[in-house]
Amino acid sequence: MRKYIFIIALSLLAIPVFTSCDTETNEEPGGTAIEKMCGYWDVVYDYVDEAGNVIYTDEDVYGAGTVTVFTYNLADNGTNYMWIDDQGTFWAYKMIVNIDYDKRTFWCEEKDYDAAGSGTAIITDGKIIENGGFNEHGKPTDSISFYISFSDDDYAAFYDRMWVHGVRHSGFSADTE
Repeated sequence: MRKYIFIIALSLLAIPVFTSCDTETNEEPGGTAIEKMCGYWDVVYDYVDEAGNVIYTDEDVYGAGTVTVFTYNLADNGTNYMWIDDQGTFWAYKMIVNIDYDKRTFWCEEKDYDAAGSGTAIITDGKIIENGGFNEHGKPTDSISFYISFSDDDYAAFYDRMWVHGVRHSGFSADTE
């Protein structure tokens, strides 16, 4: 009798093992509608004149160095707009910009750059280029580039706008190769 109880108990314990791996759907996981434009970017801010020439100064006026910018989709997962957000690493801007997903370009006309309404910003000539840059290890990676100007910039008299440019964040530092 113990033998039968053991077999029944073992069978009851084995049932979840064979049924827990069943797939209930045939759905494939996927990304967002604008996934090739979304990312975590390591960028620098350079100052440019009206002709678009970089103005080299002896020092970074704001002391920013390389900072982070994020681009991500809106909740509606559409293909006409995306967020651009520096998460407070430079000017604390977070704005919805227009995009042309097929051309991988983006821009926005003058609009408030934060929820507090502390100023406005304009973004022009934004573009993301697949394999348009190189990471710290010299491997090809996507690049981002755009011009931005802020209405509340105290140094705006010295340059026309800022050129923001960089590459997709790789997650690896130079000493982890």
